[in-house]
Amino acid sequence: MSKVDIAVLGYGTVGSGVVEVIATNQENIDRHAGRHINVKYVLDLREFPGDPIEEKLVHDYDIILKDPDVQVVVEVLGGVNPAYTYVKQALLAGKSVATSNKELVAKHGAELLRIAREKNVNFFYEASVGGGIPIIRPLNSSLAAEQIDRVTGILNGTTNYILSKMTMEGLDFNTVLKQAQAKGYAERNPEADVEGYDACRKIAILSSMICRKQVDFEDIYTEGITKITKEDILYARKMKRVIKLLARSWIENGSVFAMVAPFLVAENNPLYSINGVFNAILVHGNMLGSAMFYGRGAGKRPTASAVVADVVDAVRHTGVNVPIEWDEEKIELGAMKTTGGKFFARIPADSLAAAEEAFDGLTVIDAKIAGEIGFITQPLREAEFEEKAAKLPVINRIRLD
Repeated sequence: MSKVDIAVLGYGTVGSGVVEVIATNQENIDRHAGRHINVKYVLDLREFPGDPIEEKLVHDYDIILKDPDVQVVVEVLGGVNPAYTYVKQALLAGKSVATSNKELVAKHGAELLRIAREKNVNFFYEASVGGGIPIIRPLNSSLAAEQIDRVTGILNGTTNYILSKMTMEGLDFNTVLKQAQAKGYAERNPEADVEGYDACRKIAILSSMICRKQVDFEDIYTEGITKITKEDILYARKMKRVIKLLARSWIENGSVFAMVAPFLVAENNPLYSINGVFNAILVHGNMLGSAMFYGRGAGKRPTASAVVADVVDAVRHTGVNVPIEWDEEKIELGAMKTTGGKFFARIPADSLAAAEEAFDGLTVIDAKIAGEIGFITQPLREAEFEEKAAKLPVINRIRLD
């Protein structure tokens, strides 16, 4: 069996996982690839004395870039710089790239795919959205016959863990966040997760794939979960719903919409029962209907497994570009104020009469919380709800899915 050399950029959690997955499943991986996959270099600024990769460790990227034997580069550095420069240089040098870097893919995916096409190599990014959950390849190949009109996902394990614990144990946000940090499920600075930024980048990638044009994550309406309280959980329980941070992308009247926000999810929704650090992505097509992809959306081994699968795919397609439709032309998202649905709102109990005057046909929800009451509206456009709600002292509001 002939050999193919690869290089791994970054020896952190995912990078070390890539090396581990290849070493552990070498025989199976080689069989699928049709060639022996050899990790020739690992790039990192740090030293790793005593680690098996010590003899493969390099600190200068040019060593990798100028080695003609390296045919696939694995980028798991994270962030946009220097990852973007390194990946672009690798593709221009005729090397395929596999990455788990959602920031890089969301920002520069269309350009990097174009360069890969021009150089007859591949840029694969399966692990950038669902960690170990396959979603990019199914969208690009298995569901190629479908008109995908809606994607809804729980795309961040940290926030799903926090909301699940709040729901099951009646704890407040800050208490559960500290628990998540202690378990390693949340970063010391959890802003990217709890404010929805991580999920935003992931839904930007999926949105770009379903409309085949560039969707900028900066344009996506994004809310996090920091305003969700124990009281919100009690109301959700009264409604037989759960609160989930959903990343959504959908096509409506020819326009593409995307958002990230907490939603009240009903029992008949498959996403209702997705708890803990698990992720799930619900895809709707015009012929298939709905299909759900479920699994571990992060973590060392699940993410690394998806990256290595991309390496295998790149090796199997040496000299052949696998087409992925994603044009660099930017698409303007539909205005959030023009879309909508039902809303749940909490108000002081003595404001109920004013709420009934402002909203037609509202449904009152009483969770037996002193001094306040909740209600569900009829379907409204976002702009309509905001206009009516401005007349009331709203404590919190959450959309219904």
